[in-house]
Amino acid sequence: MRLTVLGGGGFRVPLVHRALLEDEGDDAGRVTELVLHDTDSGRLDAVTAVLAHQAARHTGRPAPAVRATTGLDEALRGADFVFSAVRVGGLEGRTRDERVPLAEGVLGQETVGAGGVLYGLRTLPVAVRIAERIAEVAPDAWVINFTNPAGMVTEAMSRVFRERGLGERVIGICDSPVGLCRRAARALGADPGRADYDYVGLNHLGWLRRVVVDGRDRLPGLLADGGRLESFEEGRLFGAGWLQALGALPNEYLHYYYFNREAVAAIRDAQATRGEFLREQQSRFYAGPHPRDPAGAYAAWERTRREREETYMAESREATGGWERDSCDLEGGGYDRVALALMRAVSRNERTTLILNVPNRTAVPGLDAEAVVEVPCLVDAGGARPLSAGPVAPDQLGLMLQLKAVERAAIEAAAGGSRPAALRALALHPLVDSVRVAGRILDAAGGV
Repeated sequence: MRLTVLGGGGFRVPLVHRALLEDEGDDAGRVTELVLHDTDSGRLDAVTAVLAHQAARHTGRPAPAVRATTGLDEALRGADFVFSAVRVGGLEGRTRDERVPLAEGVLGQETVGAGGVLYGLRTLPVAVRIAERIAEVAPDAWVINFTNPAGMVTEAMSRVFRERGLGERVIGICDSPVGLCRRAARALGADPGRADYDYVGLNHLGWLRRVVVDGRDRLPGLLADGGRLESFEEGRLFGAGWLQALGALPNEYLHYYYFNREAVAAIRDAQATRGEFLREQQSRFYAGPHPRDPAGAYAAWERTRREREETYMAESREATGGWERDSCDLEGGGYDRVALALMRAVSRNERTTLILNVPNRTAVPGLDAEAVVEVPCLVDAGGARPLSAGPVAPDQLGLMLQLKAVERAAIEAAAGGSRPAALRALALHPLVDSVRVAGRILDAAGGV
């Protein structure tokens, strides 16, 4: 089976390769060829060197053959699965997305607020063109979207497939929900793999509402125990009092909404934005003599990866007491494990339940059928079918509806170059406090 990764020179690609090496399932449906596509051949060289060392260390079944190319159609042709993990504009673009809103006193973050809208406006045209090429060159492939902002990008790519009669073959994934569920289960002393989770939302805007262990919802007991609540990341981030008031566990990105003033102050006080930090950190890795030294490339990548994990959401942690991440949350991965489970379910018809970004159908009352939502899905050879979420709390549904309007306006703006739609996408976002501020951000970012 052939897997193509778009953005194959990306820093997290070795995590996907590692997951493939660890796949000890049946030969049927196993990835035997990994094709990496990137527009930057130097980044491809660096990542393939890391993969070569990982493969050399591997002692199990034969590692997938790895091929790298800068030709998109060449990469797509014959693919069974396509991972879309592109970063349009690179980390330079990300730093602009962060700095422009911060100059106006509003949140500058990669996927949330004005920064997320700017990133979407830049990324959506490219994502749509990629979807069109996949539909033309590899119409039978399943597309797994890693590209942020994942909700709006998945929805835009899904439209392309739907318009061509190719069905619901575009599925978005994120590691935040699975991380939250895993940490909540561990706090309860339960095996994360044996619990069931009731989660509802959009990408980077969701809530864990139930944790069912042996047929019983254990979340009320966890919420009642302040000590256990604050024993894991989300509990420390939001505080036991606020979680008890909510009656649910929010996705970590909701910290930017619930504690916006504190988050913005912490980011503005930091020496560098997250994008600036990663740009400096990763430039050192990519500058190394990788093709001639796979072992050195792997060691440099692992040091960089570990530092990246240790500093994740550092400003938000600083704003809530300056605590350090638990060692079990520093191993990396998340996307890779979800992606592998999704591929196994589809290719081997191994029925499973995963939290994914898919068209709503009728899962979330109040949202239309084509709105991409992030909910538990039943996955098998037929794809991913969202499970009914039932009634959603008014505060949760209200935020979801407002953010879906923002996403739809961004998709409209990217499709037609509409400044009014782009302005609407920025100004309607709940973390942008003025239409005039939205207009200045749009102008400073270069418009649409």
